[in-house]
Amino acid sequence: MNELALVERIRKMADPSGHSGSSRGVKLGIGHDCAIFQPPPGFDLLLKTDQLIERVHFKPRTPAPAVGQRALARPLSDIAAMGGEPRACLVSLALPKSKSGEWAVDFFKGLLRLARRTKTTLAGGDLSTDDHVHCAVMLVGVVARGQALRRDGARPGDALYVSGRLGKPWDQPIRPRLELGQTLAGRATACMDISDGLALDLYRLCVASKVAAEVDRVPVFPGATLDRALHGGDDYELLFTQPAHQPVARGVTRIGTIVAGQPGQVTFQGRKLAKRGWTSF
Repeated sequence: MNELALVERIRKMADPSGHSGSSRGVKLGIGHDCAIFQPPPGFDLLLKTDQLIERVHFKPRTPAPAVGQRALARPLSDIAAMGGEPRACLVSLALPKSKSGEWAVDFFKGLLRLARRTKTTLAGGDLSTDDHVHCAVMLVGVVARGQALRRDGARPGDALYVSGRLGKPWDQPIRPRLELGQTLAGRATACMDISDGLALDLYRLCVASKVAAEVDRVPVFPGATLDRALHGGDDYELLFTQPAHQPVARGVTRIGTIVAGQPGQVTFQGRKLAKRGWTSF
Protein backbone atom coordinates (compact mmCIF):
# COMPACT_ATOMS: atom_id res chain seq x y z
CA MET A 1 0.00 0.00 0.00
CA ASN A 2 1.51 3.37 -0.97
CA GLU A 3 1.56 6.39 1.33
CA LEU A 4 -1.32 8.26 -0.32
CA ALA A 5 -3.58 5.22 -0.14
CA LEU A 6 -2.67 4.57 3.48
CA VAL A 7 -3.29 8.21 4.49
CA GLU A 8 -6.69 8.17 2.80
CA ARG A 9 -7.63 4.92 4.51
CA ILE A 10 -6.57 6.33 7.90
CA ARG A 11 -8.54 9.52 7.23
CA LYS A 12 -11.73 7.55 6.53
CA MET A 13 -11.20 5.38 9.59
CA ALA A 14 -10.59 8.40 11.81
CA ASP A 15 -13.43 10.58 10.58
CA PRO A 16 -16.01 8.83 8.36
CA SER A 17 -18.39 11.81 8.45
CA GLY A 18 -15.72 14.36 7.62
CA HIS A 19 -16.44 16.68 10.54
CA SER A 20 -16.60 14.68 13.78
CA GLY A 21 -13.54 16.44 15.23
CA SER A 22 -15.10 19.90 15.16
CA SER A 23 -16.86 19.37 18.49
CA ARG A 24 -13.48 18.63 20.09
CA GLY A 25 -11.90 21.87 18.88
CA VAL A 26 -10.34 20.48 15.68
CA LYS A 27 -11.34 22.94 12.94
CA LEU A 28 -9.11 21.36 10.27
CA GLY A 29 -7.67 17.85 10.40
CA ILE A 30 -6.11 15.13 8.24
CA GLY A 31 -5.20 16.09 4.68
CA HIS A 32 -3.70 19.56 5.24
CA ASP A 33 -0.23 20.87 6.05
CA CYS A 34 -1.27 21.56 9.67
CA ALA A 35 -4.26 20.83 11.85
CA ILE A 36 -6.18 23.78 13.28
CA PHE A 37 -7.21 23.51 16.91
CA GLN A 38 -9.31 26.08 18.75
CA PRO A 39 -9.20 25.76 22.55
CA PRO A 40 -12.40 26.48 24.47
CA PRO A 41 -12.54 29.76 26.42
CA GLY A 42 -11.57 29.55 30.07
CA PHE A 43 -9.26 26.55 29.65
CA ASP A 44 -5.51 25.96 29.65
CA LEU A 45 -3.94 23.77 26.97
CA LEU A 46 -2.08 20.59 27.94
CA LEU A 47 0.55 19.39 25.46
CA LYS A 48 2.23 16.00 25.65
CA THR A 49 4.38 13.89 23.34
CA ASP A 50 5.34 10.25 23.87
CA GLN A 51 7.37 7.74 21.85
CA LEU A 52 6.81 4.02 21.40
CA ILE A 53 9.73 2.12 19.86
CA GLU A 54 9.92 -1.51 18.75
CA ARG A 55 12.41 -3.59 20.80
CA VAL A 56 12.46 -0.85 23.45
CA HIS A 57 8.83 -0.51 24.50
CA PHE A 58 7.25 -3.55 22.85
CA LYS A 59 8.28 -6.85 21.25
CA PRO A 60 8.30 -7.30 17.45
CA ARG A 61 5.56 -9.94 17.66
CA THR A 62 3.16 -7.72 19.63
CA PRO A 63 -0.14 -7.50 17.68
CA ALA A 64 -0.52 -4.24 15.78
CA PRO A 65 -3.81 -3.19 17.47
CA ALA A 66 -2.17 -3.58 20.88
CA VAL A 67 0.75 -1.41 19.78
CA GLY A 68 -1.65 1.26 18.52
CA GLN A 69 -3.65 1.20 21.75
CA ARG A 70 -0.50 1.55 23.80
CA ALA A 71 0.86 4.38 21.66
CA LEU A 72 -2.13 6.57 22.55
CA ALA A 73 -2.73 5.25 26.08
CA ARG A 74 0.69 6.33 27.35
CA PRO A 75 0.24 10.07 26.70
CA LEU A 76 -3.43 9.84 27.75
CA SER A 77 -2.19 8.73 31.16
CA ASP A 78 -0.19 11.96 31.42
CA ILE A 79 -3.25 14.02 30.53
CA ALA A 80 -5.09 12.14 33.29
CA ALA A 81 -2.31 12.97 35.75
CA MET A 82 -2.84 16.68 35.06
CA GLY A 83 -6.60 16.41 35.63
CA GLY A 84 -7.23 17.14 31.96
CA GLU A 85 -9.54 16.11 29.17
CA PRO A 86 -8.01 14.86 25.89
CA ARG A 87 -9.12 16.59 22.70
CA ALA A 88 -6.84 15.78 19.74
CA CYS A 89 -3.72 13.87 18.77
CA LEU A 90 -1.11 13.83 16.02
CA VAL A 91 0.56 10.50 15.21
CA SER A 92 3.98 10.17 13.55
CA LEU A 93 4.67 6.58 12.53
CA ALA A 94 7.78 5.10 10.92
CA LEU A 95 7.48 1.52 9.64
CA PRO A 96 9.50 -1.08 7.75
CA LYS A 97 8.00 -1.70 4.32
CA SER A 98 6.84 -5.14 5.45
CA LYS A 99 4.42 -3.43 7.87
CA SER A 100 3.24 -0.59 5.64
CA GLY A 101 0.03 -2.35 4.64
CA GLU A 102 -2.47 -4.18 6.84
CA TRP A 103 -0.19 -4.00 9.89
CA ALA A 104 -0.37 -0.20 9.70
CA VAL A 105 -4.14 -0.30 9.26
CA ASP A 106 -4.49 -2.60 12.27
CA PHE A 107 -2.23 -0.29 14.29
CA PHE A 108 -4.61 2.59 13.63
CA LYS A 109 -7.64 0.42 14.38
CA GLY A 110 -6.26 -0.20 17.87
CA LEU A 111 -5.35 3.44 18.37
CA LEU A 112 -8.71 4.71 17.10
CA ARG A 113 -10.74 2.37 19.31
CA LEU A 114 -9.17 4.04 22.33
CA ALA A 115 -9.44 7.47 20.70
CA ARG A 116 -13.20 7.05 20.30
CA ARG A 117 -13.64 5.85 23.88
CA THR A 118 -11.77 8.88 25.18
CA LYS A 119 -13.21 11.36 22.63
CA THR A 120 -9.77 12.09 21.20
CA THR A 121 -9.73 13.24 17.57
CA LEU A 122 -6.94 12.02 15.29
CA ALA A 123 -6.08 15.36 13.67
CA GLY A 124 -3.07 14.40 11.54
CA GLY A 125 0.52 13.23 11.72
CA ASP A 126 3.28 11.86 9.52
CA LEU A 127 4.32 8.57 7.90
CA SER A 128 7.84 7.40 7.11
CA THR A 129 10.01 4.30 6.83
CA ASP A 130 12.53 2.81 9.24
CA ASP A 131 14.06 -0.58 10.03
CA HIS A 132 11.79 -0.91 13.08
CA VAL A 133 8.44 0.54 14.18
CA HIS A 134 8.85 3.96 15.73
CA CYS A 135 5.79 5.92 16.81
CA ALA A 136 5.46 9.36 18.40
CA VAL A 137 2.07 10.66 19.54
CA MET A 138 1.51 14.34 20.29
CA LEU A 139 -1.59 14.86 22.41
CA VAL A 140 -3.58 18.03 23.07
CA GLY A 141 -5.76 18.27 26.17
CA VAL A 142 -7.56 20.97 28.11
CA VAL A 143 -8.12 21.72 31.78
CA ALA A 144 -10.05 24.52 33.48
CA ARG A 145 -7.78 27.55 33.76
CA GLY A 146 -5.56 27.31 36.82
CA GLN A 147 -6.85 23.85 37.82
CA ALA A 148 -4.14 21.62 36.33
CA LEU A 149 -2.68 19.06 38.72
CA ARG A 150 1.07 19.33 39.21
CA ARG A 151 3.87 17.46 40.94
CA ASP A 152 5.03 20.31 43.14
CA GLY A 153 2.14 20.91 45.56
CA ALA A 154 2.46 18.08 48.11
CA ARG A 155 2.71 19.27 51.73
CA PRO A 156 3.76 17.62 54.99
CA GLY A 157 0.76 15.89 56.51
CA ASP A 158 -0.86 15.08 53.15
CA ALA A 159 -2.00 11.52 52.63
CA LEU A 160 -0.42 9.59 49.72
CA TYR A 161 -2.54 7.45 47.40
CA VAL A 162 -2.34 5.25 44.31
CA SER A 163 -5.25 4.47 42.00
CA GLY A 164 -4.74 0.71 41.59
CA ARG A 165 -2.53 -2.32 42.09
CA LEU A 166 1.09 -2.08 40.97
CA GLY A 167 3.35 -4.53 39.17
CA LYS A 168 1.12 -5.25 36.18
CA PRO A 169 2.49 -7.33 33.27
CA TRP A 170 4.16 -5.11 30.67
CA ASP A 171 1.89 -6.39 27.89
CA GLN A 172 -1.39 -5.64 29.68
CA PRO A 173 -3.50 -2.91 28.02
CA ILE A 174 -3.13 0.50 29.63
CA ARG A 175 -6.34 2.04 31.01
CA PRO A 176 -5.70 5.76 31.47
CA ARG A 177 -7.32 7.09 34.65
CA LEU A 178 -8.94 10.07 32.96
CA GLU A 179 -12.13 10.19 35.04
CA LEU A 180 -10.21 9.96 38.30
CA GLY A 181 -7.77 12.66 37.21
CA GLN A 182 -10.63 15.02 36.37
CA THR A 183 -12.21 14.27 39.77
CA LEU A 184 -8.93 15.14 41.51
CA ALA A 185 -8.56 18.51 39.77
CA GLY A 186 -8.93 21.19 42.43
CA ARG A 187 -8.72 18.57 45.23
CA ALA A 188 -5.35 16.82 45.01
CA THR A 189 -2.31 18.82 46.10
CA ALA A 190 0.02 16.91 43.75
CA CYS A 191 -0.37 14.19 41.12
CA MET A 192 1.57 12.25 38.50
CA ASP A 193 1.25 8.94 36.69
CA ILE A 194 3.35 5.92 37.61
CA SER A 195 5.13 5.00 34.38
CA ASP A 196 8.67 4.35 35.64
CA GLY A 197 7.95 2.60 38.93
CA LEU A 198 6.51 3.76 42.27
CA ALA A 199 9.90 4.27 43.94
CA LEU A 200 11.35 6.43 41.17
CA ASP A 201 8.18 8.39 40.43
CA LEU A 202 7.47 9.10 44.12
CA TYR A 203 11.05 10.34 44.44
CA ARG A 204 10.38 12.75 41.56
CA LEU A 205 7.15 14.00 43.12
CA CYS A 206 8.89 14.58 46.45
CA VAL A 207 11.80 16.44 44.83
CA ALA A 208 9.37 18.68 42.93
CA SER A 209 7.40 19.38 46.12
CA LYS A 210 10.51 19.70 48.37
CA VAL A 211 9.19 17.06 50.79
CA ALA A 212 9.87 13.48 51.89
CA ALA A 213 7.49 10.49 52.05
CA GLU A 214 6.84 7.51 54.32
CA VAL A 215 5.27 4.52 52.55
CA ASP A 216 3.53 1.93 54.73
CA ARG A 217 2.03 -0.45 52.16
CA VAL A 218 1.92 -1.14 48.43
CA PRO A 219 -1.06 -2.76 46.67
CA VAL A 220 0.54 -5.50 44.55
CA PHE A 221 -1.02 -6.84 41.35
CA PRO A 222 -1.89 -10.58 41.61
CA GLY A 223 1.11 -12.68 40.66
CA ALA A 224 3.59 -9.80 40.83
CA THR A 225 6.46 -9.47 43.29
CA LEU A 226 6.86 -6.56 45.68
CA ASP A 227 10.06 -5.58 43.87
CA ARG A 228 8.19 -5.42 40.57
CA ALA A 229 5.47 -3.28 42.17
CA LEU A 230 8.04 -0.87 43.62
CA HIS A 231 10.49 -0.60 40.74
CA GLY A 232 9.12 -2.20 37.57
CA GLY A 233 7.19 0.63 35.93
CA ASP A 234 4.56 0.55 33.19
CA ASP A 235 1.67 0.64 35.67
CA TYR A 236 0.11 3.90 34.45
CA GLU A 237 -1.78 4.38 37.69
CA LEU A 238 -2.11 7.79 39.36
CA LEU A 239 0.05 8.69 42.35
CA PHE A 240 -1.42 11.63 44.23
CA THR A 241 -1.59 13.51 47.52
CA GLN A 242 -4.36 15.37 49.27
CA PRO A 243 -5.11 16.57 52.79
CA ALA A 244 -5.62 13.58 55.08
CA HIS A 245 -9.00 14.79 56.32
CA GLN A 246 -10.50 15.04 52.81
CA PRO A 247 -12.74 12.26 51.50
CA VAL A 248 -11.17 10.31 48.65
CA ALA A 249 -12.42 8.72 45.47
CA ARG A 250 -13.60 5.13 45.58
CA GLY A 251 -11.13 2.44 44.61
CA VAL A 252 -7.92 4.26 45.56
CA THR A 253 -5.48 3.01 48.20
CA ARG A 254 -3.69 5.07 50.81
CA ILE A 255 -0.06 3.97 50.85
CA GLY A 256 1.58 6.51 53.16
CA THR A 257 2.10 10.09 54.24
CA ILE A 258 4.03 13.13 53.05
CA VAL A 259 6.45 14.38 55.71
CA ALA A 260 8.98 17.15 56.16
CA GLY A 261 12.53 16.04 55.40
CA GLN A 262 15.21 15.89 52.75
CA PRO A 263 13.49 16.49 49.40
CA GLY A 264 13.12 13.18 47.58
CA GLN A 265 13.79 10.89 50.53
CA VAL A 266 11.33 7.98 50.60
CA THR A 267 11.11 5.27 53.22
CA PHE A 268 9.18 2.03 52.94
CA GLN A 269 8.16 0.43 56.24
CA GLY A 270 10.91 2.37 58.00
CA ARG A 271 13.74 1.68 55.54
CA LYS A 272 15.12 4.01 52.90
CA LEU A 273 13.74 3.13 49.47
CA ALA A 274 16.16 3.28 46.54
CA LYS A 275 15.05 5.58 43.70
CA ARG A 276 15.26 2.72 41.20
CA GLY A 277 12.94 2.18 38.24
CA TRP A 278 12.73 2.34 34.44
CA THR A 279 15.09 4.85 32.80
CA SER A 280 15.79 5.38 29.11
CA PHE A 281 19.58 5.61 29.47
